[in-house]
Amino acid sequence: MPTAMMIRRLRVTTELSEEDANALLKLPSVSDDLPAETTFVREGDRPTRCCVIMSGFAFRSKMTDEGRRQILSFDPAGDLPDLHGLVLDRIDYDLVTLSPARVAFIEHRHMNQLIKERSTIGRALWREAAIDASIFREWIVRLGTKDAQARLAHLLAELRSRLAAVGLAAAHEFEFPITQSELADALGISSVHVNRVIQNFRAAGVLNIQRSKVTLNDIEQLLKIGGFNDLYLHQK
Repeated sequence: MPTAMMIRRLRVTTELSEEDANALLKLPSVSDDLPAETTFVREGDRPTRCCVIMSGFAFRSKMTDEGRRQILSFDPAGDLPDLHGLVLDRIDYDLVTLSPARVAFIEHRHMNQLIKERSTIGRALWREAAIDASIFREWIVRLGTKDAQARLAHLLAELRSRLAAVGLAAAHEFEFPITQSELADALGISSVHVNRVIQNFRAAGVLNIQRSKVTLNDIEQLLKIGGFNDLYLHQK
């Protein structure tokens, strides 16, 4: 079912009844398999539908006038990264697949009708948008106050927590198909600096990133280095 991962994600933060879940499962949608590096929502678009990442990863980003890219978020399976398009006239970022991904698209008119009919679902989606904003705030703090090592540690701790909440991460490892160039765009440092930080973490026995897999060898140290507190994720 296209919305099964969406239900799993919403249940991380909201109690949904079986009736609510069944209503979500009945939402009309269209799914598409997209290659990596496909821009499927563009800055300036007038949205008429929202998407659910069913498998793989996507990310949101913006380009500067000088042609530099800043990655604003990573969105794994279950996420609704353009949910706020329900109430905004235009999209103000690009939405791009990080890896090959299956994406479901739901027309706004169907979402809005369901929100009218089932208030619990409306509150769940509202909460999801609020948590999305909370994550953005944490990213701003991370970029503005932490050094490169702490930025990477915090990002990986966040992804581990979010993926584990929807059953997509084991205790010490998870899939994250990322290049050092893409990490650089997310962390606000150079690719060379990213490589140096990863090498230092590997030598210290803290973590390793290899072949699209993150292995965490010392989670306690990772959390300490990143100063990670998962309060901002609001996961029950």
